[in-house]
Amino acid sequence: MTLVNLPGAPIVAKNLIGGEWRDGATGERIEVRSPYTNQVIGSVPSSTMADVEAAAAAAKDAAAKWRQVPIKERTQLLFRYREHLLRDLEPVSHSAAAEAGKTVAEARAGVLKGIEIVEYALSLQNMDVGGTLEVSRGVTCETKREPLGVVAGITPFNFPAMVPMWQFPIAVTLGNAFILKPSEKVPLTSNLLGELMIEAGFPPGVFSIVHGGRPAVEALCDHPDIAALGFVGSTTVARAVYQRVTAHDRRALCLGGAKNHLIVVPDAERDVTIDGVVGSFVGCAGQRCMAASLMIAVGDSDALIDAIVEKARSVRLGPDMGAIIDRAALERLEGDIQKAVDQGAKLRLDGRKPKAPAGYEEGNWLAPTILDHASMEMECTTKELFGPVLTIVRVKTLDEALALQDSTPYGNAASVFTSRGDVARYVAERVRTGMVGVNIGVPVPREPFSFGGNKASRFGQGDMTGAGAIELWTWLKKITTKWSLQPDANWMS
Repeated sequence: MTLVNLPGAPIVAKNLIGGEWRDGATGERIEVRSPYTNQVIGSVPSSTMADVEAAAAAAKDAAAKWRQVPIKERTQLLFRYREHLLRDLEPVSHSAAAEAGKTVAEARAGVLKGIEIVEYALSLQNMDVGGTLEVSRGVTCETKREPLGVVAGITPFNFPAMVPMWQFPIAVTLGNAFILKPSEKVPLTSNLLGELMIEAGFPPGVFSIVHGGRPAVEALCDHPDIAALGFVGSTTVARAVYQRVTAHDRRALCLGGAKNHLIVVPDAERDVTIDGVVGSFVGCAGQRCMAASLMIAVGDSDALIDAIVEKARSVRLGPDMGAIIDRAALERLEGDIQKAVDQGAKLRLDGRKPKAPAGYEEGNWLAPTILDHASMEMECTTKELFGPVLTIVRVKTLDEALALQDSTPYGNAASVFTSRGDVARYVAERVRTGMVGVNIGVPVPREPFSFGGNKASRFGQGDMTGAGAIELWTWLKKITTKWSLQPDANWMS
């Protein structure tokens, strides 16, 4: 059974600078391995400041001309990009699955969610993001959105197509030139997106790709011509990137990690809850910031928890759930599970040493794992494990559940499973998370509603998509105008 199309020979990928595919300045490269097999499927340049300098210079030249292009003409190119992306949906999806360890269905869903952001960007041509008002006799005030110039995005391994498309379609449509630094673990899909941007006709330098690790990230943070930077990743790195960029008096929005809570009350509808809980913690092998890794069971929940365990037990590795991104992450997760058991959690479902899909035995596999009867003193309840591991804490009352949710430093998402509207509203009004779900395990807003968390899940103002993205990638200019002296002028005119 073929789960994903892997490249026949390793792909030697390059940076995209000034509309051309270029090798890195040093010649050093980073290997890309598929989580499915641990085989090398490609390599990319290990870029340094010299590569970022070249990309920024090309982007600066492009931005000066691109901002003069009317937005309706910019969107015509984005229409073409969308058409090409839909045409190549399957190869892009297989690429994302191959390098991130997703199932093809999950990868395809990520690409389609990215296309939804593209469609939001296309709508900007018909939105009045400024405005004019006669504020006094003969005096008008006007506001208009101006592009920042050169902007950049640093994206994580778990969504090779979707998270980059959270950023660059909106940024370039608003008149900026964009430099993408994808995760060095999943860089190949970004190059496919770059090829489609070239094919769509975007001018050289409007969209650039610089590959690499920490040196490339630091160079983007420090470059004086990069006016704003978007980041998605762990909280530790998000905080560091935000502090580094803003120390240079430049703009940053950095989305960090999460410890999302699912609050399950006794009146929850059985089938909806089982599907929602299991889908949330095993989807994308738990490697997403929206995965609900902590379930707070209120009251008598034994029957429901037993059913969740059995549902998770039936998940098939390969067809239903993909692999862990790399061997180091797999070993870390296995250690986290053992530490939870040592600290007193009850192991209801052990996913370690699972039977791998035939032909993929060398991949990084961890089956769904459930830790029950955990306490808030355990590391498994407070640490973002980032894998298909569900921790269950039991409480007596809904207010206890809300207190536990409030105690976490993260504020990305929380969900409640209930059949009562008053309970749903009570929870939704009290949780301090950027995104809230009612009977939904993965409460990702659909566009135009924007994506973004709270507390230590976000550093900076605004959100990454929707209207928040307009704030991120533009600045507001105010123009006050008077054409003639009014005979009845007063101090206001």
